[in-house]
Amino acid sequence: MAEQEEDFSSLPLPDRFVHKNWKVRKQGYEDAAKAFQSTPDESDPIFKPFLLDSGLWKGAVADSNVAAQQEGINALCSFLKYGGRNGCMRTRNSTITPIFEKGLSSTRAATKQSSLEALLLYVELDKADPVIEELLPALSNKQPKIIAATLSALTSIYHAYGVKIVDPKPVLKALPKIFGHADKNVRAEASNLVVELYRWLREAIKTLFWNDLKPVQQQDLEKLFEVVKQEPHPKQERLLRTQQAAVAAAPVAGGGDDLEGEGEEDEEEAEVDAFDLAEPVDVVSKIPPDFYENLASTKWKDRKEALDALYAVVKVDRIKDGHFDEMISVFAKCMKDANVAVVTVAANCVEALAKGLRKSFGKYRGRIMSPMLERLKEKKQSVADALGAALDAVFASTSLSDCLEEILEFLKHKNPQVKLETLRFLIRCLKTTRDAPSKAETKSIADAATKLLTESTEITRSGGAEILGTVMKIMGERAMNPYLEGLDDIRKTKIKEYFDAAEVKAKDKPKPVAPPLKAAPVPQKKVLGKKTGTGVKKAPPRAATPQEDPPPPPPTTKPATSRGIPSKLGGVPRSGLAAPSGALKLQKKLAGPTGASVPVLSSPQRNIPTPTFDDEAIPPPKLGLGGRGLAGRPLGKPVSAHPEYTAPPAAPGMSAIDRAELEELRAEKERLQKLTEDLRADKSKHASQINELQNQNAQLIEDHTRDVLSIKAKETQLVRARSDAEAAEQTVQKQQREMERLKRELSRVARATTPPMGTDAGDHIYRDAGMGMNGTNHIVSGVDRYESGRASRELGYQRARSYMSSPSEEKENGGLDAQRGKLGSPESRGRDASDGARSRGESPGRGQEGRDGVTGQPIESWRRAAEVTSQLKARIEQMKARQGLARPH
Repeated sequence: MAEQEEDFSSLPLPDRFVHKNWKVRKQGYEDAAKAFQSTPDESDPIFKPFLLDSGLWKGAVADSNVAAQQEGINALCSFLKYGGRNGCMRTRNSTITPIFEKGLSSTRAATKQSSLEALLLYVELDKADPVIEELLPALSNKQPKIIAATLSALTSIYHAYGVKIVDPKPVLKALPKIFGHADKNVRAEASNLVVELYRWLREAIKTLFWNDLKPVQQQDLEKLFEVVKQEPHPKQERLLRTQQAAVAAAPVAGGGDDLEGEGEEDEEEAEVDAFDLAEPVDVVSKIPPDFYENLASTKWKDRKEALDALYAVVKVDRIKDGHFDEMISVFAKCMKDANVAVVTVAANCVEALAKGLRKSFGKYRGRIMSPMLERLKEKKQSVADALGAALDAVFASTSLSDCLEEILEFLKHKNPQVKLETLRFLIRCLKTTRDAPSKAETKSIADAATKLLTESTEITRSGGAEILGTVMKIMGERAMNPYLEGLDDIRKTKIKEYFDAAEVKAKDKPKPVAPPLKAAPVPQKKVLGKKTGTGVKKAPPRAATPQEDPPPPPPTTKPATSRGIPSKLGGVPRSGLAAPSGALKLQKKLAGPTGASVPVLSSPQRNIPTPTFDDEAIPPPKLGLGGRGLAGRPLGKPVSAHPEYTAPPAAPGMSAIDRAELEELRAEKERLQKLTEDLRADKSKHASQINELQNQNAQLIEDHTRDVLSIKAKETQLVRARSDAEAAEQTVQKQQREMERLKRELSRVARATTPPMGTDAGDHIYRDAGMGMNGTNHIVSGVDRYESGRASRELGYQRARSYMSSPSEEKENGGLDAQRGKLGSPESRGRDASDGARSRGESPGRGQEGRDGVTGQPIESWRRAAEVTSQLKARIEQMKARQGLARPH
């Protein structure tokens, strides 16, 4: 048995991996894991056979013996850990399927853990997309335990790496089918996976699969989400190999601060947007065919219905990019619509389209932003809110630099409502932008906001202060101090309050200042002559005026290799070596007013070593001339072993007069600066007063216009009233003339129907009344009829007077009808006859008896009375006809 074991151990590892004895395979897996751990790097030859034949790992992971399978998966983990990315890519397609079929669903906990570790290593070494693609078919497996184990593995992968590394969309699309599985363990693992994804995605997770779940399942998940909402946002627990390399290289490269900054940005953007998870929708093909036709209708309801139908189409999380030029032109035209409902729906459509396209909408910004800003003059709050939301969506698709010019232009609008809403829009832009404005943009914003501080309305002034406070929060207090000069303390306090309360997403990051270069070491000046002796003390400094008598110092003294520090008087400590006569002459010319010599400074660009000459090369000065002036110099050039050296020109120094003049100039500059600040303050104050006076003037003009319009309206009403009065007066005159005519007509009719005073009226009508009656009765009857006619005439005169006194046509007609009724009624005739009898001193009964006695007259008398009556009626009808023709209509 021992010999057999020795033979097995001597076999190569690939041969032992495929041996039919499970113990040999198990031992081979263990030896391979130890060999991989002892390799120095990824290029070790031991990895080569396993890279060339990936089927070895497929057999190891799917080993029929559970003990050998456990060691085989451990060996795979060791191979991936030490073999690097190359081993991952060569074996991934062969091992993931047996891992979820045999390893994740194993009954051994160690095997499950090793299988999960292998999957995590596959993600760590390369990327997660191929691993997720290989695991998705396991969700459709017939065995519930495999599905549940795969869901658990996916939960662990997302928990370790997060949704930034592992794309959640493929898994979210498969979740509705999994929630409909019959096995409760599968549904439970699916719920755990959704809760884990909710930790990273929050509400954005509901955009893909939420509507496909049953209401009961939604309620159960909502209960689980409530627990997660109380937890802090998760962080990535396991790094990829590329991230590990970046972290390891960060301290070496000195980029620790940059990594921390990136980490802060990742925390800010940790919550994934629904836009990133949603699938693009082609809305162009879904636009109603009669959309543009209905939008051109003259009825506002047709236009609104067309926009409502379009809004239902574009209200999606993500829109596929296409050609929306015509649609944008239609929206810009709708912003000028007279109906506010059409404007509101159009703004909603713009908002939905901008949110669905995001950055792709930026190319349409210039065509739609100006019409929306112009429409902000609408005072209805619902319209202003819709336009504000649409403007925010348009700004989110662009940047502050793109929109700033138009915004600042509309801040100068003459309409106060447009100015106020544009101001609020700019504040929202500054709070949401992630890019800090440049210095030029900051200056333009600050200038516009400073002008707003002088407005007449409080809300506009507060808005200007809020703009300055928000910009200060982005750029910093130091950068904004120049723009706050000249403002009073009250306004500065207001700006400071908004600065403390502002919450912005952008921060101005100044460019890192390069470290100062180390100064190059100053080369030591070497003496080209003889070496000086050691221990020789430095000669004391000499006076500025050169001496004539002493000879040049001996060369044994220490040469002037360096210059001394200037004294307060401007002098320089002199070295022991005397300067040539020309140098002395130059020093005398550059001497200050106090007689002290100006220090001779060397050029800062280069350091030229000062040569040392031998004694023979320097000719001694002549005694008679003292070495001063041109006469003290020899006419010929001195012969020397060394070439002639010309010292560089010395820079002129600054005298006390220059310093005094400089101080005066500085004081003058300070006075000018102070004067400039005072002038700026006065200018700002005067500008404020001018604006207030302009506002007052505008208010007075508006009041004057209102008064003029009111006066004109009153004058119009007065003219109209005069015209009505004249028309009424003419009508009254016509009625008076008509009444006079009627009076004449009535009097004529009365005269025509009344017999003469000396004639018996009874003889005309009742000529044969003598049969059966005496003559006295006939006379009485005639007199009665005459009295009755006179009473009728008096009644007619009364009617005419009442007709003249009636002011209106209705009363007039009513009065006439009433009088006619009274005239035609038997009671009135009876009353008139009674009154006539009483006036003659007779009783009414007597007259009645006389009239009753007439009934026995012959038939001819009745015919004559009938003819008279008909003639009277005909005349009355003619009179009525003439009255009807003469009356004005």
